[in-house]
Amino acid sequence: MAETIIPLDLNKLFNFRSLLSVIIIFLSGTASYSQDFQSERPGKRRVEVLHSNEGYEELEPGTGRRLMRLVGDVSLKHNDALMNCDSAHYFSANDQVKAWSRIRINQGDTLHLTGDSLFYDGNLQDASVDGNVELVNKETHLYTNSIKYDVARKIARYNDHGRIINGENTLTSIVGIYYVSDDLFHFKDSVKIVNPDYVMTADTMDYNTKTETSYFTGPSELTGDSIYLYCEKGWYDTRNDISRIWKNALINNRQQIITGDSLYYDGVKGYGQAFRNTAITDTTNNIIVKGDYAWYYKTPERFMVTKKAQFIQVSDKDSLFMHSDTISAVTIGEVPGKAYRLLRAYHGCRIFSKDLQGKCDSLSYSFRDSVIRLYRNPVIWSKENQLVSDSIAIFTKNRQAERMELYNSAFVTSEVDRLRYNQVKGRMLTGYFRDNELYKINITGNGETIYYLLDGERIVGVNRAKCARIEIMVDKGKITGINELQNPEGVIDPPAKKEAGTLRLEGFSWLEKIRPKDKTDIFRKQ
Repeated sequence: MAETIIPLDLNKLFNFRSLLSVIIIFLSGTASYSQDFQSERPGKRRVEVLHSNEGYEELEPGTGRRLMRLVGDVSLKHNDALMNCDSAHYFSANDQVKAWSRIRINQGDTLHLTGDSLFYDGNLQDASVDGNVELVNKETHLYTNSIKYDVARKIARYNDHGRIINGENTLTSIVGIYYVSDDLFHFKDSVKIVNPDYVMTADTMDYNTKTETSYFTGPSELTGDSIYLYCEKGWYDTRNDISRIWKNALINNRQQIITGDSLYYDGVKGYGQAFRNTAITDTTNNIIVKGDYAWYYKTPERFMVTKKAQFIQVSDKDSLFMHSDTISAVTIGEVPGKAYRLLRAYHGCRIFSKDLQGKCDSLSYSFRDSVIRLYRNPVIWSKENQLVSDSIAIFTKNRQAERMELYNSAFVTSEVDRLRYNQVKGRMLTGYFRDNELYKINITGNGETIYYLLDGERIVGVNRAKCARIEIMVDKGKITGINELQNPEGVIDPPAKKEAGTLRLEGFSWLEKIRPKDKTDIFRKQ
């Protein structure tokens, strides 16, 4: 027998809302009354039908469930959620709604959810919206194909690509969860943020729409015109351009690459800090500065590194390694093309390269003239020769030593045996390098020498002389000749064993014990 469809008098239905349950019971019969009564839960509100142009009571084909068909300008409410659509089926026994066409869910004053179709479970307070879905909450707009929304806890989920627009940021991902009350998104799989100034990608990311801050929990990259950032954990305040990143953290500002266990960077101020295992790499000048703490300013460019601070000048043939307590650098001059960097290192400097080693209290390196200047008790070792003076300047070219100058009380020493030393001293010394090896030394002013003459390995005499200018020739680290060029005074004596350990010029010192033996030895305390 065909089912009888009974039209409802909607005017009475909505004018006498308090009699709604009685009318439904009357139309549905005693069986429906029993079902509805059993489905009621004490203290829990049910879905309310606020309005519909037409309403019919019928059975759902295939399931036999009794439903109320609502057509035209349908309005329903559950707790603080208001639902609107063109048509709906309301299953009163299960407190569930199926709705179609122009779906709109409003919750509070700010959240609006729209789509093509809806399934709502009043018991669970869960809404499933499909087709051209848009969720709007204040300044946040979410677009996706399908969304599940927990109305009670205000949590929205999508699993089939979503796009979020928040301020200047457009975020996309395959999977997303939106915690509306906390203004927080959780994204997974192919996460991407596009901003006018940068593009950010990640495997997993949280995003606070209120503060416009991204939180990274997996491999993440940010790429902009003047910056590249990588990390596997951290956060980035997109509104204020401030980031704090760690775990394989890296920042590349297109001039330097900064790495460390933890990095902080303020893009507006151009200021950054790095903590533990930090490194600043200047790819233009092939320079690396390392330490356990560093701060950096982009404009005018300057930085400081301390705690195991290390400077490395990279070269294919012979890289130079230097350690001190603190290393800093500042850019001098603001005119493009004329500005240059001045690097300083102070307190306990040690230098090592294959052909040149050194020690002093402090030094500076000017990028304008490529000169390294050593201060306070400086000493340089080149092969077998030790050079000391009040201060030393090393002139470099193409990252190799070209010449060095020793000022005031210059002293050159080389070991002949455990008791005897070749010694040359004067007011000023200039040493010349070829392929990073010392080959000639010129001494001017009050020159003095003690030089042992050899026949093979046998000492045959000792030359002691004074003159105004001395030229010393060096081959493979060994002194091969000393030329006294101006007003020489001297004698050549046979070697005397009794004088072997006492034949010294004033100011003599032999500092081999403190000479760095390799690049790790620069960290030795004594």
